[in-house]
Amino acid sequence: MTRIALLLAGAALFAASPAPAQTAPGAQPTLFRAGEMAATAKEATAYPLFAAELKRVRREVDKSIRAGIVVPVPKDPGGGYTHEQHKRNYTAIYGAGLLYRITGERRYADYVRAMLLEYARLYPTLGNHPAASGERPGRLFWQSLNDAVWAVYAVQGYDAVRDMLTEADRATIDAGVFRPMATFLSAGQAAEFDQIHNHATWACAAVGMIGYTLRDPALVNVALKGLKGDGKFGFLAQIDQLFSPDGYYTEGPYYQRYAMLPFELFARFIEANQPELHIFQYRDGVLLKAIRTAIQTTYDGYFFPFNDAMPDKSLRTDELYQSVAIGYQATKDPTLLSIAEWQGRTTLTPDGLAVARDLAGGKARPFPFASQFLSDGPKGELGGLAIMRAGPGDKDQVLVAKNSAMGMGHGHFDKLSWILYDAGHPIVTDYGAARFLNVESKDGGRYLKENETWAKQTVAHNTLVVNETSNFGGKWKVGDKLAPKQLFWSSDARGTISTAEMAGAWPGIRYRRTLVQLPVEGGESPLIVDLLDVAGDKPATYDLPLHYAGQITDISFPLLSNTAERPVLGKANGYQHIWVDATGTPGADDAAVTWINDSRFYTYRMLPPAGASVILGESGANDPHFNLRREPMLIERVTGAANVQFVNLLEPHGNYDASEEKTTASRSRVKHLGHVRTADADLVTIDFADGGRVTLAIAFSADANAAHSASVDGRKLDWKGHFARFDAAKGN
Repeated sequence: MTRIALLLAGAALFAASPAPAQTAPGAQPTLFRAGEMAATAKEATAYPLFAAELKRVRREVDKSIRAGIVVPVPKDPGGGYTHEQHKRNYTAIYGAGLLYRITGERRYADYVRAMLLEYARLYPTLGNHPAASGERPGRLFWQSLNDAVWAVYAVQGYDAVRDMLTEADRATIDAGVFRPMATFLSAGQAAEFDQIHNHATWACAAVGMIGYTLRDPALVNVALKGLKGDGKFGFLAQIDQLFSPDGYYTEGPYYQRYAMLPFELFARFIEANQPELHIFQYRDGVLLKAIRTAIQTTYDGYFFPFNDAMPDKSLRTDELYQSVAIGYQATKDPTLLSIAEWQGRTTLTPDGLAVARDLAGGKARPFPFASQFLSDGPKGELGGLAIMRAGPGDKDQVLVAKNSAMGMGHGHFDKLSWILYDAGHPIVTDYGAARFLNVESKDGGRYLKENETWAKQTVAHNTLVVNETSNFGGKWKVGDKLAPKQLFWSSDARGTISTAEMAGAWPGIRYRRTLVQLPVEGGESPLIVDLLDVAGDKPATYDLPLHYAGQITDISFPLLSNTAERPVLGKANGYQHIWVDATGTPGADDAAVTWINDSRFYTYRMLPPAGASVILGESGANDPHFNLRREPMLIERVTGAANVQFVNLLEPHGNYDASEEKTTASRSRVKHLGHVRTADADLVTIDFADGGRVTLAIAFSADANAAHSASVDGRKLDWKGHFARFDAAKGN
């Protein structure tokens, strides 16, 4: 059927049978009851945030109504016309259903009816999507995940108007759209449904929400407990296995954002229909913890870009508008109101009204961003994320040590990596995913092949690389069985410290990393101390990359620059994508590279191991289709060593004022970086140009009661536990 024919057919449907006035018994909304929505309608324009959302949704849905009923035969991958039209349709169905309940205007119910009757004609005729790839084909979309998302949104719009439809229309839509869709997403894709993964979470939510709407307990049970009903899979198993006790989602912050909506929304359906299940108290309230944890894993509102992540995803997304509203309804936590205020949006539901009402009433309190360790794994046993914040604000310096588990197929080979934000900007960066989401010209919006050849590879991250290979031989299923061990975590006035260890990423290699966020008097932001200790069973080549954002302003050691040609560093495992711009061999004393980002300078001071070299490079080699961002990096390289320690210091300093053409403190305050290894500890000394000194003592043991003693330059140091800090004033 042509698009014009679809428009005409849809218009005829829309005009021929208006929704009846009566309310059908047993078909009332299952999520937000008529009484709740009627009460919401009375206050719909009373509070600015909700009134703005009502205006926005009305504008978008009215635009869709004017466009007519357009339900094309699926053809295109992500970003293509049919893909985007079906997305517009589910958004319009959802919005129109809510508008009908709030405004009482019949045309919105009529629109939902007409659209779903057209889908009831199309959906039974569909097989696998023609642009499908891999083993997870959808019908309306190129992958079944998108079909589940369509169902999650569309069934809410249907639920809102279902009681106003004739019995015949309900039967047609039930049998033509939602029941076969629930069957397809569950039994029709059993291997996709009965697994522990965000795809299955969306499918479980879709099937369960359809089950409640159609009054089908069997569908609800399948959604909750899996196809066999034994609880090994299904929604409850997803909650059990995908979240740590701290509410951290195993696929990382980006996918935690994405998974929040099906988890929280389906839980809201469960709470509304089976309150006896106490779903928001399940596993010590982990779904409510997960909302706060998702917010904690952001900087200036943007999610930490670990694993297969897009750097432009923030709290301003429908998944988090919904989650914040649901979380506030369940907890009345006033700090969530400040997040809603930052978002500038809420939902067109009673939950969203509560947010808008209490925000207008001045009840918001600042969200408590804080340094914390978020455990990973169902029992918190698989490492975790160490978040080090220099202050309570969401723009203060944040250092994040990624000591978490693999994150399944969306995980990267980046054990014990780290990133840094400072002064409102990413400074030490993570590439995230090689993907242009929903950009049709970039492989239909799918993950690009460079996601495998570059973004996931270990050298694309800020962590150890052995013999130019990646963790676990680049096999994620191997990596999923092994995780780092968090040995120590502390945050107090001395600094914030994380120590973690990884064994098994490469055969015969164990490495331990301590990262310290170190406040110092007079510093613009804390210093970052990085101690990486590598123990191997035979000589190897060790690389330590640092991916940074900024323009180099100074290098303290001689370089051999490649000006006539631009060689490539290697042939595989990400090295084939690195251009080598220069190499250098620092002397025995510490070496430094300084760059500027916006108005601040950053000096990366290295204490190079014997024989180490430094490579200055950039991503983008062997990239004929320009799929990769061009980003700078430096790599410390040691060849022919079995055991080695990398000791590095990152110092934010100075200011450049472009308006006044004035530069201050562009040179490092640090005079010298030193390292001494004793029988049971590492001692790192930082000498400042003004004569002050800070010494950090990092014991091999994490035992809090173990006593240690060492001497540095004739000064005896005694301490207990894993970490100590000793400050010496000028002249001492």
